[in-house]
Amino acid sequence: MRLLPILALLALPTVSAAQFDTSPPVQVFAGFTYLSNSFNGTPGARQPLTGWDAAATFPWFHRLRGVVDVSGYHGTNLGASQNAVFILAGGEYERRFGREGLFLKALAGEGRLNPRWGANGALGGGASFTTFLGGGLDTPLSRRFGFRVEGGFQHSDFALLQSAADPVPYRIPGLPNYFGRITAGLTWTPVPGPPYERGDSEGRKASRAPVDSELVFETLGSFGHYHVFAYTWWSYLHAGGLEYDRHSWGKLIGARMDYVAEILPIVILKQPAHMDSFGDQLAPGFVNVEGMAISPAGLRMMWRDGKRWKPYCLIKGGVIGFTQKALSVDGSYENFILQQSVGVQFALKGRWDLRVAVGNLHISNAFIVPSNSGIDEMNLNGGLSYHFGKRQTGN
Repeated sequence: MRLLPILALLALPTVSAAQFDTSPPVQVFAGFTYLSNSFNGTPGARQPLTGWDAAATFPWFHRLRGVVDVSGYHGTNLGASQNAVFILAGGEYERRFGREGLFLKALAGEGRLNPRWGANGALGGGASFTTFLGGGLDTPLSRRFGFRVEGGFQHSDFALLQSAADPVPYRIPGLPNYFGRITAGLTWTPVPGPPYERGDSEGRKASRAPVDSELVFETLGSFGHYHVFAYTWWSYLHAGGLEYDRHSWGKLIGARMDYVAEILPIVILKQPAHMDSFGDQLAPGFVNVEGMAISPAGLRMMWRDGKRWKPYCLIKGGVIGFTQKALSVDGSYENFILQQSVGVQFALKGRWDLRVAVGNLHISNAFIVPSNSGIDEMNLNGGLSYHFGKRQTGN
């Protein structure tokens, strides 16, 4: 049933104004958002929440764009504060009609909520897997700025807890998990691309020109932990695999914008052999758990493109699976993974580069099972990069 709106939009006739047929390269959005209910808003005590929303969209394939969306809500209901932050990512499909653009959006990610959000400050779970399905309208105000309004349905599954000592989730009748969401604000297009500004043959040839890409043979190993979005810090992860980088979105603040995808066929998690529901180590000894990971959505920003040394930062998101429950005795086999790294890439001979970086690797099951200890791994990573196409050299 969720595919029907997408199929209907695909069936709409093509607009004759070809110069507006392609989506802008990169868009940044900021605005206000409205949520239809509080997270403890049972029947007779429903109270809407307001907040902020920020997002960035990146072209991926034709009219399909990647989206990173962060929103926050604040309010009070039934004597308890409601402070929530949602970090979502997904896809957006847009069709332009004249100067306006209609789009559909599907997102998934994680929501964070203050611990005592239940009625009268009752203890509640602080995280939940969250999805959003909706759509909206873009209309330009100038060459770089536009106005956006969107709406849709958001689903989360926050549950109350028995106590801090026995964090078993439970739900009471009427506790909401479906919410209506309305958002409005301004879009900013930093670098409008030629195919977006006109539909002539020159712009279309430019969109089909070969682009720079590279394949990275990489490895990483964790050396420490810290608490950011996760609880445990008793495990260590080592991995090796391949990363593909493709120059896809021009430049932003002087950096080349690359699409990134990664597969890690070799993943070894060293975790305690004896642990509790929180992932705490109960007795000496470790066990190695094998797995693999794939991150289909990523972004790399690289400065000094074509020079001998090039600083960069990147972010990658995907899923990771293990041969047994990971990070907790009551954890899950499948988890979500989010990586951030900053480093430098050095030009070697021919088509090869060497890169070294330090990063953070976050693993979480987003409460698809009741126990979600998660982990934030500080890691060193590096690799050899092979460039396809014509090799650029510089100083």
